[in-house]
Amino acid sequence: MSVLAGWNDPVLYRSLSYVTYVFGKLFGYSRDHATKLMLDVHHKGKAIVTSGTKDKVEGDVAKLHAAGLWATMEQPA
Repeated sequence: MSVLAGWNDPVLYRSLSYVTYVFGKLFGYSRDHATKLMLDVHHKGKAIVTSGTKDKVEGDVAKLHAAGLWATMEQPA
């Protein structure tokens, strides 16, 4: 399973720096990696932020939602 985070939401808009911060804080990503993921979300509309078992990914989605970010689960193709 993979977590897709994204959707540039005009109503619940979060700053780019906040999204970078959340990716780093929740998943332990370096600033550079978190920034790359944030830019993918910003420019492409989504990014694979984390992956793992269904239970792990469900927890990661919940963490992103709790931080005010949109996220969904997706089965890899």
